[in-house]
Amino acid sequence: MRTRSQRGATAIEFLVVGMTLVLPLALAMFFTAQILWIWHSAAEITRTAARYAATHCYQGGNNVRTYLQTYAPPMPDREQFLNGSAQIVITYFSRATETNDLTEFTCESECSLGCVPDVVKVQITNYEYRNFLTYWGLPPVQLPDFQTTIPMEGAGCDPDTGVCNP
Repeated sequence: MRTRSQRGATAIEFLVVGMTLVLPLALAMFFTAQILWIWHSAAEITRTAARYAATHCYQGGNNVRTYLQTYAPPMPDREQFLNGSAQIVITYFSRATETNDLTEFTCESECSLGCVPDVVKVQITNYEYRNFLTYWGLPPVQLPDFQTTIPMEGAGCDPDTGVCNP
């Protein structure tokens, strides 16, 4: 028969085990899931912005940057795209016909049939995961650079009519 002094000991033991084992594991799973979500979102928005750049006029990358900032997925730390702390680098290249080497593309007139680069690269740099860590006083996690390079797909110009749509 139990004595009166041991009553509720199981509940206290369960609480101690729960606080020391289950809670940290749950928080670690939450942190891992959130950082994977952000990783996937940053990689996907880089690919989406590169596809947008390949199918729209060359405007020095300003139209692509605006598109990326406007349509950044709803995710924690989204404001890094909006306020510029995560740098968005858009680089256009032209391909040399003899060597197939890529050189940085420049053009005097923007959004014209004579101003179509061959390749575009969209890169996101200096993106930090801050959301969950700063609450605990931990430093942010610096994510690697995300980049996508794809060939241009018309650049928003119709070769038959000569009309280019930004």
